[in-house]
Amino acid sequence: MDHSLFTIDYSQKSLIVIGGGAAGFFCAVNAARLHPGLKVIILEKSSKLLSKVKVSGGGRCNVTHACFSISEMVKRYPRGENFVKKTFHHFFTTDTVEWFKERGESLKTEADGRMFPITNNSQTIIDCLLAEANKYKVEIRMNAGVESFAKVNDRFEIKLSGDRVLHADHLCIASGGFPKSSQFDWLTQTGHSIQSPVPSLFTFNIPHHNITSLMGIAVPETVVKIVGTKLQQSGPLLITHWGLSGPAILKTSAWAARVLAEKNYEYKILVNWLPQYNENSLREKILQVRFDVAAQKIYNRNPFGLPSRLWEYLLNECGVKDDVRWADLPAKEQNKLVKILCAHEFDVKGKTTFKEEFVTAGGINLEEIDPSTMESRLVKGLFFAGEVIDVDGVTGGFNFQNAWTTGWIAAQLRSRN
Repeated sequence: MDHSLFTIDYSQKSLIVIGGGAAGFFCAVNAARLHPGLKVIILEKSSKLLSKVKVSGGGRCNVTHACFSISEMVKRYPRGENFVKKTFHHFFTTDTVEWFKERGESLKTEADGRMFPITNNSQTIIDCLLAEANKYKVEIRMNAGVESFAKVNDRFEIKLSGDRVLHADHLCIASGGFPKSSQFDWLTQTGHSIQSPVPSLFTFNIPHHNITSLMGIAVPETVVKIVGTKLQQSGPLLITHWGLSGPAILKTSAWAARVLAEKNYEYKILVNWLPQYNENSLREKILQVRFDVAAQKIYNRNPFGLPSRLWEYLLNECGVKDDVRWADLPAKEQNKLVKILCAHEFDVKGKTTFKEEFVTAGGINLEEIDPSTMESRLVKGLFFAGEVIDVDGVTGGFNFQNAWTTGWIAAQLRSRN
């Protein structure tokens, strides 16, 4: 191997960014632009750059969220709310939109608040970041896995696989999250501590349940509650061939990430298919329906706007016969219907990663990072960005916003004296 490829002119100040994802790239390209003459190198352990950007949002890239109030935005972060409340004052959603617009990538807002490039193609975001890297001569090294690093004589010595060694004045860790605590060892060796990682943003497996026969059916508004806790979330729900998914489920998994890990992913949930009602108000509504459409068959007259196949399924679960009219609905079946519509219980056993939305809760303890600079409070010149820190958001562009924000702040290279 030609080790001359890995030498750096020590007379030139340098920044090495570990991780070729959204946070790493944003740190690198902004640092190179803001600090002319700085040598910037991205080290990516795999053969792929910006892989999450590529697949996010079904290949469209959910760049950020159209929330322009910091006090509202921070509510979307199950972990790190107080931290992002500080970082967002330095670089927020408005800045993200403007940054990409200035580089020819305008974003559009969809009905649920998610923001995508107007091209509907994540490759345009990748191309934008690559063009910026090329413009400011950021060097990108692939298949460059870092094994360890240490501060030696006021500079960082970074050891890569294959006995390669690099040196840098500044170092930014943007390696993403890791599913196992042991994978943080190369970072804890510097004196940093971590919050142990657990999965977030996953779907709920409900094995051997007949509701999976309705896979593909979506309900626009539901409430999902974890039995035995106060944890509940609202939003659209999707029935899949393995259980339940959709924003309501993903948000629940994020907020309950540690609780569900402690339960080894076996627990009960309650789904309210009609969140505008509780059991009492629904009972009154059904009495009114029975009066208004008394002669109509229940299976043919769905007064709540639920998908017809789901309505028929729920009636069948309650033992309602298919020829029963509203006027003739027995009290026993009516009570069952009220219960199942407002509090349908499921036994969850296991989880499934939601497509590209693999996110971990956990990472470098936030007390050890200065949110105004993203510099380590323990090691001068060491910065962090992105998911490697103990911040994670729900689905909808919030994790990318944390990546852009922390990457931009780290790029300022504001180090304490």
